[in-house]
Amino acid sequence: MDIREMIMANRSYRKFHEQQPVPDEVLKELVNCARLSASSGNIQGLKFYLSAEPAKNNLIFSTLRWAYYLKEWDGPASGERPSAYIILLGDTELHKTIDVDVGIAAQSIMLGAVSMGYGGCMIGSIDRVSLRKQLEIPDRFEIPLVIALGKPREKVVIETLGEEGNIEYWRDEHQVHHVPKRKLEELIIYTF
Repeated sequence: MDIREMIMANRSYRKFHEQQPVPDEVLKELVNCARLSASSGNIQGLKFYLSAEPAKNNLIFSTLRWAYYLKEWDGPASGERPSAYIILLGDTELHKTIDVDVGIAAQSIMLGAVSMGYGGCMIGSIDRVSLRKQLEIPDRFEIPLVIALGKPREKVVIETLGEEGNIEYWRDEHQVHHVPKRKLEELIIYTF
């Protein structure tokens, strides 16, 4: 799979085959993908909390909000939840600004997951107070992002953004998840 195919396959999956585990060695290799990626000032201020244990996964799941545009949906049902999570943590004793690193690391993890037959969803809507308390995450760590991982159980397709300009993703009657994307021509403002 070339990089463009990997990017196309790297969608935000929100339903998984929960009973299919993500092995510890896969989670560690995904963190290694992030570790080997660029880091602002090469400070490497991110740490990673790994979970593939069902009880811990349930605690993490309870702190997440899943799909802003799907107002009637509370997230994946039991049996469709992620079988693993990687929580990105910003170590404030190493670096005060991690925003750029979070995006780079998360995309590296997601592309690594696709290359190994997994899928994921980056989630920024988190009850951070509850997550910190339940997992006993020390105060020195910011919690910018949670990545849900597993074997995807849904189909996600890219659509061309319509004339009305509605960017909201949606599901059809077959539960296929549709994601509108702007045309390339709309994004390029200067060419040679």
